[in-house]
Amino acid sequence: MIRAGRTDKVQTMTDLAKKLGISFGRLRNTQPYTQEGHPPPISSANAKTLLWDSDQTDAFYAGQPVPDIAGDASDEDLLDRAEAAAEMGLSYSTWSRVKKEPCISEHVILVPPREEGDNGPQVEHWPRGVLRDVKAKRPNKGPGPGAGRPKGSGDMIPRDQIAGRIAELLDANPAITAAAVVDELDIAMTTAQAGLLQLRGQRMADLVEADPTLSLDAAAEQLGYPRVARRRATAAAQVEQRRRATLPYLQNVVDDLVQSGLADADEVTIQQLGDHLVAAVILRPGQPAPALVWHEQYGWRTAVSRRHPIGKVSAPEGEGIRYLSGELQPKTSVLIDALADGRRGRKRP
Repeated sequence: MIRAGRTDKVQTMTDLAKKLGISFGRLRNTQPYTQEGHPPPISSANAKTLLWDSDQTDAFYAGQPVPDIAGDASDEDLLDRAEAAAEMGLSYSTWSRVKKEPCISEHVILVPPREEGDNGPQVEHWPRGVLRDVKAKRPNKGPGPGAGRPKGSGDMIPRDQIAGRIAELLDANPAITAAAVVDELDIAMTTAQAGLLQLRGQRMADLVEADPTLSLDAAAEQLGYPRVARRRATAAAQVEQRRRATLPYLQNVVDDLVQSGLADADEVTIQQLGDHLVAAVILRPGQPAPALVWHEQYGWRTAVSRRHPIGKVSAPEGEGIRYLSGELQPKTSVLIDALADGRRGRKRP
């Protein structure tokens, strides 16, 4: 975590490389930050984007005692995504949805702070106090942080609050129908059906993840889902399981691209296109392509649009489209090399 008042001391791998007068690639290859006595990262234990406190690294490389920056927990401490999920008592996958709620998203802080024109990588963090306040206001109200409107109010619900409201109804009645959700929330039937299906699938996947000996059907039974809804909920849970299995790889690629200066800090979002999972990474201006797209069946390709990189076709072809590797999950270094060399890759999968 970033201790209160030390935001301006945050140092990325790119910053550390500049301080040492070496290239980012050399820093990544030699990893001087792993030597004995080097200050540990201030990022969470499993963070892909490493951060340090510059006062500590300055002292270490100057041969001076490394200052102790530990202290008591403060509401002004800044937590990264793993730490924020732990503070809220949520799984990482649930936090990825919850952080988009306005009561949290409006407080996100990108660190380290950058001056205009400085395109160095930044990482999302949230103040501990904000997370504590949100959690305290919603005891035992499901995964969504928003307080929501009174049931039956008939008010229009902002799109980013719909999942949380449906989750509340599902908590109260696991067998609730889409029609009942429509009556309660005054939303479209297709929205209610999709929301219920996704939440049921996620919760079934949660149970099986916690107890791998459990079948998806047994998970549905345990959650109290009606038999008429189980077939589609099981299919949704299987998609969710594939998404979770793929997410670590994709997030690692995104983090590597950020550290290499090719993309801005972000969390990867996996979508469904037809029967397959897809994800897009928007690249910085000046790169060989506006974006990269990963497809569960075809692997990585370039995209021609920054605004709509995925599009509606699973395997598009044409000007600007290159399929970068024959592997579905190549190493990021292979991906970066293929992106930089316009002769590599193929026009079709």
